[in-house]
Amino acid sequence: MEKVKVTRNYQVTIPASIRDRLGIKEGDVLIVYVEDDKIVFRKLSDTRKRLTFGRKLTLKDIEAGIERGVFDHGGNN
Repeated sequence: MEKVKVTRNYQVTIPASIRDRLGIKEGDVLIVYVEDDKIVFRKLSDTRKRLTFGRKLTLKDIEAGIERGVFDHGGNN
């Protein structure tokens, strides 16, 4: 168990040992709620689906795909 101090702006720092254990990185989203007399922080799992094409895509591949999508679906430009 670790202690943290609440700052003037009501912020706390998550200790490095806890960040490392849970894999929390800058930009991650945490859920905060109250459970009885506890404040609970939970890491929001990253369940966003990712596309894989069996190879690394180049910027040129990505831009070409975007252009195909725009022109195939009646977009302008």
